[in-house]
Amino acid sequence: MVSLSLDWLGDLRFVNTDDSPAIELNSSTPGVTSPPQALAYGVMACMGMDVVHTIQKGRHDLRAMRVRFEGERAVEHPRRFVTMGLHFEITGVVPDHVVQRAIDLSREKYCSVWNTIRTDVELTTTFAVTG
Repeated sequence: MVSLSLDWLGDLRFVNTDDSPAIELNSSTPGVTSPPQALAYGVMACMGMDVVHTIQKGRHDLRAMRVRFEGERAVEHPRRFVTMGLHFEITGVVPDHVVQRAIDLSREKYCSVWNTIRTDVELTTTFAVTG
């Protein structure tokens, strides 16, 4: 079971309570994460962690990884994501087939965040490996 709580700070701002992990959410304040951005970060981190774990489990030389996100939201309310794209930038000596398998496993089996999202959201994934 996951249990979290937020306190309203006024306007459209919320912050974690003392017993929850740190986060501040705001609808439109520059520099503060919005709820849709938090969802995007959740997908990025969840799949990124799965990819790192799978690559490391295979004892490959992973030195760094960056995950980039691009998403498109519906014009009308609810302004949900209709597309999500993740690009994994991997530094190290990792064969392409290992990276693709790690991404596929995350997407199809392990990433609980992605697998919670509506099935009609289009997810594309790409990657690049540099030594």
